[in-house]
Amino acid sequence: MSRIGKAPVIFDNTVKIDVTPANEVVIKGAKSSLKIGMQPQISAKVDGNKVVLTRKDDSKESRALHGLYRALVQNAVTGVTKGFTKGLELQGVGYRANVAGKKLELSLGFSHPVIFDIPEGIEIKVDKQTAISITGASRELVGQVAAKIRSFRPPEPYLGKGVRYAGENIRRKAGKSAGK
Repeated sequence: MSRIGKAPVIFDNTVKIDVTPANEVVIKGAKSSLKIGMQPQISAKVDGNKVVLTRKDDSKESRALHGLYRALVQNAVTGVTKGFTKGLELQGVGYRANVAGKKLELSLGFSHPVIFDIPEGIEIKVDKQTAISITGASRELVGQVAAKIRSFRPPEPYLGKGVRYAGENIRRKAGKSAGK
């Protein structure tokens, strides 16, 4: 039995969880609601203030999906109660960011500003022009948006300029040594 899959997902009274006949788990919280569609090998059952996931058989695929869907349900419960946050830092001369409505405008050393449309369910805040905070209920979407913004100018190893995750360590290279 999967160690992760057999553990129940415990939630409090602020969260409402329903299992639809189409094998979808709908998690509603104070801030938002999330929906997780599951494969037919895995079924969920709400029992009081916990969700128990079971699998139909012991095939390799079912065992893998058992732990996966339990983790996805747990992340959704955490997301609708507390939310997830990811931080980005801009390093470089003249690199800055600002939010205007539903758009994030980045100056990353290109000849033009990079405009990023903020997706639904994500909130972006910019502190002191070089620190970006991405917040949302879906852990997957928060990470995806952070990775997309980082991909506009990934940190380079010689000077360390670029967009990096908060607290990320960049391995620096020495570069060319001048004459012998």
